[in-house]
Amino acid sequence: MGLWPSRSLALALLGAAGALLLLPAADPGSWGRALPPLLLLLAGGAALLRLCARPLALRRAPERVGYLPEPGCSRRQAARRARRSRRAGELPPLYPNGWFRLLDSPGLPRGGVRSLAALGEQVAVFRALDGQVYVVDAYCPHLGANLAAGGRVVGNCIECPFHGWQFRGEDGKCTTIPYAEKVPDFAKIKTWPSCEINGMILVWYHCDGIDPVWAVPEQEEITSKEWVYRGHTEHFVNAHIQEIPENAADFAHLTFLHEPVFMSGVDLRYTHSKLWESVKHCWKGEWQPEPEPNKHCSQLVVKHSLTVFGKHFSLMDFAVRARQVGPGLVYLTFEHAFLGRGIILQSVTPVEPLLQHVVHRIYYQRTMPAVIPKFILKVECVQFERDIMIWNNKQYLSKPLLVKEDSAIQRHRRWFAQFYSENSTRFTFQKGGLDW
Repeated sequence: MGLWPSRSLALALLGAAGALLLLPAADPGSWGRALPPLLLLLAGGAALLRLCARPLALRRAPERVGYLPEPGCSRRQAARRARRSRRAGELPPLYPNGWFRLLDSPGLPRGGVRSLAALGEQVAVFRALDGQVYVVDAYCPHLGANLAAGGRVVGNCIECPFHGWQFRGEDGKCTTIPYAEKVPDFAKIKTWPSCEINGMILVWYHCDGIDPVWAVPEQEEITSKEWVYRGHTEHFVNAHIQEIPENAADFAHLTFLHEPVFMSGVDLRYTHSKLWESVKHCWKGEWQPEPEPNKHCSQLVVKHSLTVFGKHFSLMDFAVRARQVGPGLVYLTFEHAFLGRGIILQSVTPVEPLLQHVVHRIYYQRTMPAVIPKFILKVECVQFERDIMIWNNKQYLSKPLLVKEDSAIQRHRRWFAQFYSENSTRFTFQKGGLDW
């Protein structure tokens, strides 16, 4: 199901192969001529079938997107120069309080252990043999070994690869020291609140160690498998995390940065070229915070249309509802009369100061051809990479010059401020630039 183009292609391939196989009946000497094109047809068809059915997987390295090339420099060198020369501005606290994605569920099998950097911390994520996921500090409190670098899962504990100490995932308590007569009561490791939902493993971060005050909403269509996974994209953005969701309240950028048709690419020097000016995206949006008990959420409703030579192309009319849940999660749901329904889950996780790991995962109606959500995700990727070129090179302004039409930006900043606390980590500028 959901692979109509693949079915049609398979039938066409079988028909063509059958025709080639019938050739020897008319001409017994034609086997030698028929076999090479038959093998080529089947090999090419198999590759095309796999391409249609396989989920899209696109991962961009930090230096691959958002930086201008420099003569005589590699991409990495040009990106490094841009980071070092940029003035960061007067930044908000670095790590807001909330839920953040660490990795996707399929990336952690039973007994699996992963070491991950997030929110200025290094954590070990492991799945116990009963399937439960736990997040603990990566470094053993005994002598500092990384539990995820050679450590193994024993029941619901993680075992240190250095001396065999075992720590319980639920509360961090050390349960076993192989060479000690008694395990001290104070021997434990820090644990982090975590959850597994919508195909993701998330961690709760709060600078004051406060337990979760809201839950990550479940997308029922994903749980019931009415919507199935069709692909993901990964990017790294060199900016403060607040810059990314703030775009939801910046309607003016939609009508300028994202107006050129997606086929004009991601390099902002060329997106407004005359070659593509006859086709334009049109956007109208409204952003609003949600009231209690969901004050940690906000919504952007966007209506999209397309014009070709100034004429409205109604087939491309659709509405998107982007629900921001806390500082690091967005649920982009969309519905189209012919293209069906689905969702893109956006996660933004700070890795370190001014480096965000952004993942978009698309789930779509099982009954729709897989090529549709893959195309949608690819178009979304193009638009997002245009934003990255802005974010990677801009300065954060705590007191921007705004006009009345920009009022939603200030409202968004007041709304986002709820995710910071008095003790939230702030950025300290060091001479020599921003390079990590």
